[in-house]
Amino acid sequence: FRFSRASYLLSLLRPHIYEDLELKKHGLKVYMREHYAFTPLLEKGVGGKPPRSLLLGTDLAKNQQEIGKFSEKDAKVFPDYLAHLEKLACAIHPLLDAPPVDIPGMTQGSLRKRIVAMKSLKPVVKSGLKLGQNIPDFYELVTAPIMKVLNRWFESEPLRATLATDSVIGANTSPSSPGSGYVLLHHVMGELEKEKGAWGYVEGGMGAVSKSIANSASSLGADIFTEQEVQQVLIGSDGSAKGVVMKDGTEVHSKVVLSNATPHVTFKQLTPQDALPQEFITAINQIDYTSPVTKINGLVIQVFSSGTHNTIAVDKLPNFLAAPNTADGKPGPHHQCSIHLNCESVEVLEAAYREGQQGRPSSRPMLEMTIPSVLDPTLAPPGYHVVSFFTQFTPYFLEGGRAWTDIDREKYANTVFDWVDCYAPGFKDSIIGKDILTPPDLEREFGLTGGVFPLYYYLKGLISIVLAVKSNIFHGAMSLDQLYLARPLPSISSYCSPIKGLYICGSGGHPGGGVMGSAGWNAALTVLADLKRQ
Repeated sequence: FRFSRASYLLSLLRPHIYEDLELKKHGLKVYMREHYAFTPLLEKGVGGKPPRSLLLGTDLAKNQQEIGKFSEKDAKVFPDYLAHLEKLACAIHPLLDAPPVDIPGMTQGSLRKRIVAMKSLKPVVKSGLKLGQNIPDFYELVTAPIMKVLNRWFESEPLRATLATDSVIGANTSPSSPGSGYVLLHHVMGELEKEKGAWGYVEGGMGAVSKSIANSASSLGADIFTEQEVQQVLIGSDGSAKGVVMKDGTEVHSKVVLSNATPHVTFKQLTPQDALPQEFITAINQIDYTSPVTKINGLVIQVFSSGTHNTIAVDKLPNFLAAPNTADGKPGPHHQCSIHLNCESVEVLEAAYREGQQGRPSSRPMLEMTIPSVLDPTLAPPGYHVVSFFTQFTPYFLEGGRAWTDIDREKYANTVFDWVDCYAPGFKDSIIGKDILTPPDLEREFGLTGGVFPLYYYLKGLISIVLAVKSNIFHGAMSLDQLYLARPLPSISSYCSPIKGLYICGSGGHPGGGVMGSAGWNAALTVLADLKRQ
């Protein structure tokens, strides 16, 4: 079996990075999804019919038919909504592919340097020209609660709630919170195989993305060392970064060091504290890393149980009341989707959020369920499937500041599976194994506490790159106060740090996370420009 233990879908990886690194050549294969969202309703069917559901995919006419089951008005305006959202998403692309505006450069130094720094305004101008008269709409979307926008467009609850899930996924926010509109925009501005907004499954799991990047790097002369723990950034007598010190005491020297770890790990755990200004350390301590996510992965097998008079078969795929499986047991269109459970109304999402803020795992959590093995046969043997749950809202500390125990994990997992059983009876009995990752587990399992980093790049004495992950999937909350010029802090939004030669290149920098690659691309451009000036 192969699991994508953390990330589980690909979309936001910037196309020019995909092409520049020749990732297809180096093994990256993606399975496109014809249908991308399935929201079954927890209700009794009428007249012998199954409960209603909403299935959305790449066919716009079929989407309108699905939405028309709930509202003809919504079905009519849905194409206009998609076109509007795409226009706003495309306009932000120039901002993703370049460092933020160089405010210090434009306001300090010689006139010549200020003029050169003004080139950093070019992406902003490009975005502004693309937006045109839609600038007010863009401003509203990124600052407003998403429900303010969705309520203006739509009236049917299942459609509004399904769309609203993109505004909270991975974020400790609710659809009624200001700034949730930007989180939605962040999740729809991707592109896969030239299809705007598409998400797909990576063959072999999401680790294959890292593997293809590693293959590309190796072909260009990079040396990659796995399971090598970086203990500290090496600071020279002149106060600049000179490489890294490994846990075993080995020193690796380089002209610059790029850290893909979170800003907190980079500057609080890896960098000698006496090399940093105290006010900078204080600011680093204030970065918000709150994560509401618990990830659950499971194995499902076709199970037969014999009784005195009958044989009961539990399908190897979830058998949803709203979309019963066919007699041949083949996957339906909905099985390849992101399956949204407990998402048929916005109030259900809001209630789940409120419980999480009170230190209690949601009693009716928001569930995004995916079954990648439906499209990717490399993940599981015949007759088996791997299932992934991205669940919200779960706090880092439980009520009263209590840490999670194994009993708490099992209790929450059972809550998740019990809710799945409400929509697809028999699912819980088909599980033969599971992997539960609460917020502190995500932090610990991916080597953040204690300075453990699973991957280390060394580019022939030139650049050292340290990589890691944070329990917050974006390496820091994607709130309005931590975006663009303020990501991760106003003083280091250019990927540079107070230490010459030390840069951040991970999702903690602009424009954030989501298996996008933009922060690394932009940081690399910054490093190359700095090396050229030396």
